Amino acid sequence: MTRYGAPETAHVPVFRDTISRLLAPALDRDGAIAVDATLGAGGHTEAFLESHPGLRVFGVDRDPDALELAGERLARFGDRFTPIHAVYDEIVDALAEHDVDAIDGLLFDLGVSSMQLDVAERGFAYSKDAPLDMRMDQTTGATAEDVVNDYGERDLARILRVYGEERFASRIAKAIVTRRARQRITSSADLAELVRDAVPAAARRRGGNPAKRSFQALRIEVNAELDVLRRALPSALDILAPGGRVAVLSYHSLEDRIVKRELTDRATSSAPPGLPMDIPGTAPTMRLLTKGAQAPSEAEIAANPRAASAKLRAAEAIGEHDDNQGRDS
Repeated sequence: MTRYGAPETAHVPVFRDTISRLLAPALDRDGAIAVDATLGAGGHTEAFLESHPGLRVFGVDRDPDALELAGERLARFGDRFTPIHAVYDEIVDALAEHDVDAIDGLLFDLGVSSMQLDVAERGFAYSKDAPLDMRMDQTTGATAEDVVNDYGERDLARILRVYGEERFASRIAKAIVTRRARQRITSSADLAELVRDAVPAAARRRGGNPAKRSFQALRIEVNAELDVLRRALPSALDILAPGGRVAVLSYHSLEDRIVKRELTDRATSSAPPGLPMDIPGTAPTMRLLTKGAQAPSEAEIAANPRAASAKLRAAEAIGEHDDNQGRDS
C-alpha cells in the first residue's frame, strides 16, 4: 500500500458547502446518523461533524490508506466518527454490525479521489509513470495490468468504448494486443504512449490527453465501479429514514445516468396514469432537491479543476420523521 500525504494538506472537496447546506435539515436532528459512502480524505465528513454537534458519521472507504488518513484528520471528533473498511455496496451489512438500520444523511462522492490521482504509484494518472495498478483497494483484486494483458481484444474494445466513451476503442484495443504479444505492458507511461500512437493525429490535437478516456475506462473496470453503484444506491436509499437526505456527486455520464434513474423513479408515482390519487404502494418515496444535475460554478472549477465534470443530485425521503422509529443506535 502507498501512504498519502498529511491530513492537513488535503484539498477542499467538490461542492462541500452546497452539499452541507442540502443535507443540513436532516443532519440537525438529535441523534442524527449519516454515512459518507466514499470517505476519501474525510473533507465532507469533517464539514458535517463541525456543523452538527449531535451528529454521528460512519465513513466508508475501500482504500485502507484513505481510512488511515481520514482517521487522523477526524480523530478530534472521537466516537462521533466511525471508519469502515468496505466497498460501498456493503453499507447496509456494515451498519448492521453497529446496530444501525436507518440513517438520516447519505453522501456518495463517486469516482477516483484526488489523493489517489496524486500518488503516482497507484497508477491512476496517465501523466505519471507507475505500475499499472488502479485498484482503489490495493489489498485485493485484479490490476489494470491484468486487464490490459489478459483480456481479449473484443472485451478491451468494449470496455474502452462503453466506460471511456472512446471513439477509437477498436484501434486502441488492437494496438494493445499487438504490443503485448511482444512484451507485457506494465507501466502507465507505456500504455499512455501506446494509446496516443493508436489515436489518429488529427484527434490527438484536441480534447486533452488522448489517454484520458482509456485510463478512465480501465479504472472503472478494475474497480467494478458501475456494478457496485447499481447495487449500492438502492440498498442505501432503502435505509434512509423519512425526512432523510441523500447527495450524490458523479463525474461520468454513466454514473450520473444510474443516479438519475434511481432518484427519478423513487420521486415518481408508479400508479397507472389518469387515476385521481395514488393507490397504496405507488406513491413517490422521495422528493428531488435539485433540478436536474447541478454543475459546479466557475469559481469552484477555478479553485479545483477536477470539479469541471462533477454533477450533483440530491433528494429527500418522503414521510413524517419519528426519532424513535426505524433507528437503533
